[in-house]
Amino acid sequence: MDLKTDRSASQILFGYLPGQTVDLFGGVWKVTDWRTRYLQVDSEALRSELLRVVRPWEKQGTDNGFARRLRQGDGIRAETLEHDEGVIVERFPEVFQCRKCNRIPKGPATTCRCGESRWGQLHFVGYHSCGELIEPWIPRCQAHDDVRVVFPGSSDASQIRFECPTCHTVLRKGFGFPKCNCGQGQVRFNVHRAASVFTPRTVVVVNAVSPEKVRELRGPGGPERSLSWILDGMDGELSSSKSDRSGLLATLLAQGIDEEMAERMVAIAEDGDAVAASDPAAGVPEANRLTVLEEGSTIASAMTEGRRTVRDLIDGSSESDPLGRRYRSDYLLAMTRAGLDTVELIDRFPILTAQFGYTRGDSAPGASKLKTWSHRSSGQRMVYADLQETEALFVRLDPLKVHRWLRERWSELPPASTGGEARRVIVENVVCPQTGDEVDAPSPGVDLLTLVHSYSHRFMRRAAVFAGLDRNSLAELLVPHHLGFFVYATSRGEFVLGGLEAVFEADLDALLRDVVIGEHRCAMDPGCRTDGGACPACLHVGEPSCRYFNRFLDRAAISGGNGYLML
Repeated sequence: MDLKTDRSASQILFGYLPGQTVDLFGGVWKVTDWRTRYLQVDSEALRSELLRVVRPWEKQGTDNGFARRLRQGDGIRAETLEHDEGVIVERFPEVFQCRKCNRIPKGPATTCRCGESRWGQLHFVGYHSCGELIEPWIPRCQAHDDVRVVFPGSSDASQIRFECPTCHTVLRKGFGFPKCNCGQGQVRFNVHRAASVFTPRTVVVVNAVSPEKVRELRGPGGPERSLSWILDGMDGELSSSKSDRSGLLATLLAQGIDEEMAERMVAIAEDGDAVAASDPAAGVPEANRLTVLEEGSTIASAMTEGRRTVRDLIDGSSESDPLGRRYRSDYLLAMTRAGLDTVELIDRFPILTAQFGYTRGDSAPGASKLKTWSHRSSGQRMVYADLQETEALFVRLDPLKVHRWLRERWSELPPASTGGEARRVIVENVVCPQTGDEVDAPSPGVDLLTLVHSYSHRFMRRAAVFAGLDRNSLAELLVPHHLGFFVYATSRGEFVLGGLEAVFEADLDALLRDVVIGEHRCAMDPGCRTDGGACPACLHVGEPSCRYFNRFLDRAAISGGNGYLML
């Protein structure tokens, strides 16, 4: 039977993945395959972000060796949907019930014993944390070879009864507790669309548009040059910043130049002041060096196609223009009061959203085994991806104010008198937790991540209001060691491109005033305050929009007696 229907690329990426069950054509189906084409992406950025995201599973030993293979250099392949071909589905489970009397046939459904020939599909499936998905086994009355299902009026699978419609003997309550084929426990049953049956696992990467840009940013010396540019305040273009000596030497060697000649060329560059005096990451602890460099590369990749700052708005307007006057006074004042160093618009934000696997069972990261996909011909691990250019706002907190806020909590942090010094002190002395880390004690890194993350959520929730958008239309990407975050438009919600640009050009001052003086209390107080200071009523956002699963959030980091905005 050849049936076709249309879904958007975003719907398919989040709701029609191989191994997932879906509602289609009035029945339940399982996605068996995608028709895809190869997608060229920044493979090193993808690998690095996958290693970060998969850490909870690796720590619990439930990643099926995925992290180990990534570290060994195994290929990771990105595939995107071939829209003319789409996805392939099959009926699942093939267990049907009569729509009139709820009998379940023994074989292929034709005409029910009650005379009716309208059949519906049983929408419960069995699953196990290993990834197994099975059809329910239904017992039959031995005397009458018959069975019907009796629903209790709820979706609780344990309350469903199977009984004989002739003698009314109860054959079983619930679906039983069969053992999984993996030998590691029992199969559970639930409605096929429940999160416990299938939870997709998402990775988000800022993906430089062109291969040339990828080589520039990821090649020898590229990450160090990006870091140097960021620590210097991101003034000017990245292309005008200097490489450090080791980075330039590595670049020349990679181009096939012999070592003696490469050393002479570096010496000439040093004499001409074309090389940075030292490695900008030299003082960063080795355990945190990769993260600091990766966050710097993320910022640089995001801005490869250009950016607009408030200074650009000022330079492009007249002092006699009412909007120009607002840029010069209200915008700058609002940024200062909001404790921000910069707010920038990126109208071509290159974002790769990919699904790298799924879990069944407990949806907490690491709790159930991670199932990943492999390419049908090459055998490489693969992700199902969608690459878009959307719009984003980049927000970075004032480094001196953040440094002061941290020093009030951790006096052992070295002092700083300039923004550049403050940025360097932070990247050299503060280590933020990663996704899935279990934090047992407070630390400067926990405080910094909580501050940046809480600010990001407050900003995102308020920006959605000012742009007239559904909150699920926005998502965040954090670069906490560099005191910043991106808020970008996603393809999941109803979003009109240009909404963030309109806010940036006409309402940024009003948005920032609302962030500062708007209501900071929570409708769930005092319960919310005593239970961590963050809940769905005040700071939480939808899980697909938050890469930290709504952890490391606290209103007190922003407002209150010791809050960042109170300094």
